[in-house]
Formats: sequence, structure tokens, C-alpha cells
Amino acid sequence: MNFPHLISAFCAACSLATLASAAKSPNILFIVADDLGYSDLGCFGGEIDTPHLDSLADHGLRLTRFYNMGRCCPSRTSILTGHYPHRVGVGHKVADLGKPGYRGFVSPDAPTIAQSLKSAGYRSFISGKWHLGTPDPTRHGFEEFYGTLVSAQTFWDPEHYLRLPAGRARLKYDDSEFYGTDAVTDHALQFLKQARETPDRPWFVYLAYHAPHFPLHARQNDIDKYADTYHTGWDTLREQRLRRMKKLGIVPAHTKLTPRSRYWDYGEKNTGVNPAWDSLPEDRRADLARRMAIYAAMIDRVDQNVGRVLANLKSSHELDNAMIVFLSDNGACAEWDPHGFDVSSSPNNILHQGKSIDAMGGPGTYSSVGSGWANASNTPWRLYKHYTHEGGIASPCIIHWPSHLKRQGEIDHRPTHIIDLMPTVNEIAGTVYPGEITLPGQSLVPILKGETTEPRTLYFEHESNKAIHEGHWKLVALKERDWELYNVDTDRTELDDLATQHPEIVQRLATRWNQWAKDNFVTPLPRDYGVKYLKALD
Repeated sequence: MNFPHLISAFCAACSLATLASAAKSPNILFIVADDLGYSDLGCFGGEIDTPHLDSLADHGLRLTRFYNMGRCCPSRTSILTGHYPHRVGVGHKVADLGKPGYRGFVSPDAPTIAQSLKSAGYRSFISGKWHLGTPDPTRHGFEEFYGTLVSAQTFWDPEHYLRLPAGRARLKYDDSEFYGTDAVTDHALQFLKQARETPDRPWFVYLAYHAPHFPLHARQNDIDKYADTYHTGWDTLREQRLRRMKKLGIVPAHTKLTPRSRYWDYGEKNTGVNPAWDSLPEDRRADLARRMAIYAAMIDRVDQNVGRVLANLKSSHELDNAMIVFLSDNGACAEWDPHGFDVSSSPNNILHQGKSIDAMGGPGTYSSVGSGWANASNTPWRLYKHYTHEGGIASPCIIHWPSHLKRQGEIDHRPTHIIDLMPTVNEIAGTVYPGEITLPGQSLVPILKGETTEPRTLYFEHESNKAIHEGHWKLVALKERDWELYNVDTDRTELDDLATQHPEIVQRLATRWNQWAKDNFVTPLPRDYGVKYLKALD
């Protein structure tokens, strides 16, 4: 009988026996990127310099069919609670739409990983982005917080970032020194130092970077590194990335590159297909190449900071017994058209030329990368963040755990999901989930061990875009459009719609999706999401 386990389960208190057991438990580090595309990292086929994340992949396990919920708030809710987001109130963003699945804040009845781990003696810390709709992560099991409650609106202003609980001192920076990604890491390292003050207790750190989410802000030396990289354009980039992905084994050799994706402009005032790079005027290509250079620089800087954390863990002799999980919260962001936006998320676009190009990425600027580059970042998939086609819901995922992971350097192609992180953590920490609602995910421990797993069904919805993945079938639909059916074992790029050939499969899967949607407060869908880019239904 595991007596400390029973004490933690029934008494929810950290007795001496529990702490003694916890001393042998692994430390846990989640690293979450914001709007990172599926193929941006070197170890997933990208050209961006990511040696530290590539090293984690080389000595860890890459999951190539690891799924998210298509948007930051819902995905982060699922990461931290283990539930589909609608089930616990965050089916859209952080506005209350007056429906149980769309309250805009995580339900108080949904314990977080930090709260679950507390019963096993863990100390938990968060540095970075919260975005679960509540005002204080330290009320959800975390001891310390630094970052933003929503998306960062600047990477240059230290006053934009919060430190909680109230009264905690932030690290001080000169204006020329501060950069958001670096500061988030600085505080994470400070929290690790604090955790080591109690060496008999394991720790959980949630390191949630804001990059490469817009605005495109990066240090000049990082931008300079990529200044000449992207003038060949997104068509060439997509082809190059797919070749590398096949060589690495990320996708099968038979994988076909999707056509350039459609885009929907702000408010759906304009739709179209991403244009051929060579069809654009020279000045537009120069502007766009600079945008992608800044985006790449932001990812490069994330990797540099991951390297700082890994060096810290290694010097403290904690790297071997730390389970590290790296992922992105959704696919790359297309907002809102091939040209990207400026000033604010809106139809605004500035064609930067001359000195204006040189200033891009610095303080006082605010730009996005646009749908053409987002399409390239999600190579070889269709569409992007917001949607439930593969470009929106497929995340690069790396798991690194030297002392327990025997599959070092391997790649696993089984479908997995962010709802699996909570049951995985509960299993490796020996905790009993304290919530009353049954968790829908499955522990990843069998996959980490290379064991056989049973087929499963996964569900998705965001902004009326919907999907269900079961076995080798995926049923997916855009808002108010017909279901599409794909055999994702042979056609994961979703090019050959088999819906008319297999109406019985469409009906069966649609029925299952409808039941899941009803059970998890997904439906009835909101008729008005309260945002400009989605038309309210009559």
C-alpha cells in the first residue's frame, strides 16, 4: 500500500511521509511557445537556428501528431486543467458570452496541474503568459507569477509585465536591457533558485513564452542574423521545409505540399488565396521578408533562453530527473492577410520602405507576419490558428527526461493531445486528481516507454470550426460549411475529401462530435462572439 499516496489523496496535506516520497519525484518543466508554427524549429524541419530545442529533440522524444485547441486561451486552459476548454468555461477568449462553455474564465471547479501537484509536495511557479481569464495565477496553485494575464502587447516595456502576489519585487532593468522573452526567463531562473531552498520538495515550472506572437519585436542583433534569409519567399521556403521534414521523418515520404491556403481578412471583408511570392512587387517582398526575419529572430531568442534554463538545470544537477515538455499553443497566426497588419490587430497595413524597414521590430512599432508566412510556418498543413484543419491544431512537441525516457532521439506518430498532460503529470508524480469531473485525456507514460496504446477519439472546436479525429479518420469543417472527411494516415495534408464516398462514416463521426459538444458545453454555439472579425449570426 502506498501510504503517502493515500495521505495526499484523502487528506490533501503534505505530511512528512508525503514529502519523503516527493523527494524522489521528478521535477517538471513545461515550455510553451505562443503561435509557433509546426515546422519552425530546426528539429521539425525549419531553417531557424534552434540548437537547444534541437538538442532536447535529439536526446528526447518528438510527438508529430500532438494536438491543441487552435487558440491560445482554450489551449492553455486545456494544458493546465486537463479538460477540453469549453467544459471548464474557456471555449473562446476571456469575454463572458453568457453560456456555460464561454464564460471567459476557468471554472473554480477545475483544479490546475499546480493544485493537483501540491498534494504530492510540489512547489509550482509560472513565468510568462496566463490567459485563463482570472486575475491571479497564485490563486490556482502557483506560488509566484511574473508575466502578463493576456497576450503581451509589447516586448519592450517592463511596466507591461506583472509580478504576483502583490508586493513581490520584480527584477530591475535599464530601458536598454529589457526584452520580454529574456525577462520571463530571468524570473523563471529566480523561481528555480527559490524552489531549491527546499531541496526535499520537487518543483513544477510553467514557462510560457509570449513569442513569437505579435507584435513582431526582437533585438537588433537577432534580426540582423536573418536579414537576408527570407527574400526567396514563402513558396521556396515551404518546399525546402517539406524536404527537410521528410528527411527527418517528421512526415511520411509520400506527403504532398498543400496549395497556398486561403485567408479571411479582418471582419471577413476580403477573402482570397495567399499569392505566389513572385507575383508581389519588389517593395512588398522587401517589407514581408523583414517581417519574417523578425519572427525568426523571436524564435531564435526563445531558443537562446531555453539554453539558459537548460544550463541552469545542468549546473544544479537537475536536468536528468526533470521531465521537460516543449510545445506550441496553436499553429502559426495568419492575422489577417498576406501583408500582415501594423499599429493594431486590424486591417491597417503599412508598406515599410527605406529607414522604416530598418526600424521594424523595435520599440514603437507594432506589426504581424501575415498569412503567407503563417502558411509557410505551418508547412505542409492547411490553414492556421483559429481553424481545426491541421495548420491550426498541430503542435510541435518534444519530451525530454533522461533518467526515465528510453526512447531518446525517437519520433512517435501516434495521436496525442494537450489534455494528456495533466494525467501524465499525475501518474509520474503519484498524485490523485482532486477534481470531480473525470479527465478526458490519457497519460503519455506508455508512449514514453514505447508501449502499445489503444486507438482513441479526439475532439476540437473553435469559433464554429470543428473536427473529430478517430483512428485514421478526421472529420473537419469550417464555420457553417459542410463536413470534410480525410484519411489522415495517407492524407494528413487534407487534400482528398472523401465525405461523399463515405457518408456513413461522416454520419457516425458527426453524431459522436455532436454528443461530445453537448456534453462539454460546446453547443449551442454562440451566435455572436463579440469580436470584429466574426460576423454575428442573424
